[in-house]
Amino acid sequence: MSNFLIRIKHSLIFACLLSALFFLPYEATASTEEAIFAGGCFWCLEHDLESLPGVLSVESGYTGGSLDSPTYRQHDGHQEAVLVRFDTSQIEYKKLLRAYWRNVDPFDDGGQFCDRGDSYRPVIFTQSDLQAAHVTSSFDAASMELAKSLGSLKVEQREAATFWPAESYHQDFAELNNFKYSYYRLACGRDRRLDEVWGDKARQAEAWGSQD
Repeated sequence: MSNFLIRIKHSLIFACLLSALFFLPYEATASTEEAIFAGGCFWCLEHDLESLPGVLSVESGYTGGSLDSPTYRQHDGHQEAVLVRFDTSQIEYKKLLRAYWRNVDPFDDGGQFCDRGDSYRPVIFTQSDLQAAHVTSSFDAASMELAKSLGSLKVEQREAATFWPAESYHQDFAELNNFKYSYYRLACGRDRRLDEVWGDKARQAEAWGSQD
């Protein structure tokens, strides 16, 4: 093979490698999206949503208010919430929505379970028109599945605001503090109430009984 052809071959190989380095990082992240949900104690939502196949991470935090750099001791106006990062090639946003609905009491806007007050209200924060459309559809589906009017559903739908991560000791709380978390969840009556509302669909992400 002549030196000229060898140089052409090496140039083509280099171009292919360069192209791969340029495009692969984008392709690896192109299917990653985020969702923000509030529904009572963020420990519980984090624990229940991070187990879904396709969910990459769940972070506890505060959002919905105007206070900058909120903390656990001072987050007036904010809701305890979770930021869910997920791979859309493995789990769709509407499936995440179903899991969210079945992990909250949709009839209670005064808090959730034993946690009372504005910080614990159930809110779905949307980050795009497409997410908002899916949320609207989820209200209809939840209403039909529960055989309750839309007006009885007290979950709020809002545009996403700045998400402020909670303190490090709140992250992965259920995993790192299993005994304390399990006692809190039982004493708070979360699962008991979820079972009353959702029956065997409680904490599940399966398709709605009436529609997908």
